[in-house]
Amino acid sequence: MRRTPALIVGGGPAGAAAAITLARAGAPHLLIERTRETGDMLCGGFLSWRTLETLAAIGIDADDLNRQPINRIRLFAGSRHAETRLPRPARGVSRHRLDGLLLDRAAQAGAAIERGIAVRSIEATTARLNDGAEIAADALFLASGKHDVRGAARPASARGDDPAMGLRVRLPPSATLDRLVGDAIELHLFDGGYAGLDRQEDGSGNLCLAVRRSAMRAGGDPLALIRTLGETAPHLGERLVDLPDAPADAVANVPYGWRATRGEPGLFRLGDQAGVIPSLAGEGMGIALASGSDAAAAYLRGGAAAARAWQAGFARATRRPIGIAAFIWHLAERPATARWLIDAAAAFPPAVRGIARLTRLPGTGH
Repeated sequence: MRRTPALIVGGGPAGAAAAITLARAGAPHLLIERTRETGDMLCGGFLSWRTLETLAAIGIDADDLNRQPINRIRLFAGSRHAETRLPRPARGVSRHRLDGLLLDRAAQAGAAIERGIAVRSIEATTARLNDGAEIAADALFLASGKHDVRGAARPASARGDDPAMGLRVRLPPSATLDRLVGDAIELHLFDGGYAGLDRQEDGSGNLCLAVRRSAMRAGGDPLALIRTLGETAPHLGERLVDLPDAPADAVANVPYGWRATRGEPGLFRLGDQAGVIPSLAGEGMGIALASGSDAAAAYLRGGAAAARAWQAGFARATRRPIGIAAFIWHLAERPATARWLIDAAAAFPPAVRGIARLTRLPGTGH
């Protein structure tokens, strides 16, 4: 059995932020990541102004991610639409680019990183790997994203009776996207879910959907559902002229609105393992990065014993943004209230900017 004082499971933004913080402090640790090469994860194509500030502190400039800022938010429901400026510029970026830059910064800081190591299960602060080996730690930082690990899974009750499913397709760069989407992040609301669309660093369109399982079953396979939405939602349909035939990426049973309110000895839950904000808020990456750096700072101050208090404190910090985003999500996925949301946004654009501010993660430091 191998041992390490601090074990980070997952090399996404949350895990990389924790590794950077520990490495800069000279604290012994090990980050393990199941993939050998950095891919393009399904979630997290939008970075808010608050997230960009966090990345700047790590040493990643916004222009390193995407030179084209996102300045506006555009909302659609049926034939209705509304548009306003964001409180401050944001960015759209692929997870391949973001995760690659973060892991590069971690390696430059001296982080211990091992790739191609998949975790089969977790017991307390010991990780059992797919090859049968074990890695024991005093503190375990769980940064596995939306994917649960056996032995440390989020409760099934968090999913609800009709859980959400995440879908993603990449639209190729085109003059249509340049003209219709431009420098905006778009939210297209429909019965049973919503779709978010922005342009990433290569000009491609990142189309992500959160769909109730019941709506997914009624729509057939993911690509068929997206095509049907394009026929029934005229504004979205205009943007799908180059929809590829490749299967959509998918993740099931996403527990939007859930937070880890109680800590466990030696276990720091990070990112989506700490709290799952509905993706329409555009703060998932902000929560991931903040949780990684803040949990690592708590560990540096108090060791593994700090895990319980830190988890409870982080749950308090995320209560407002996750709660507000969950409330808006429930309104957005019902046609009658979705139309009301669009009409209200069109009549009073400052309210949209206010909600955008309220769904940002406040300062932590627990």
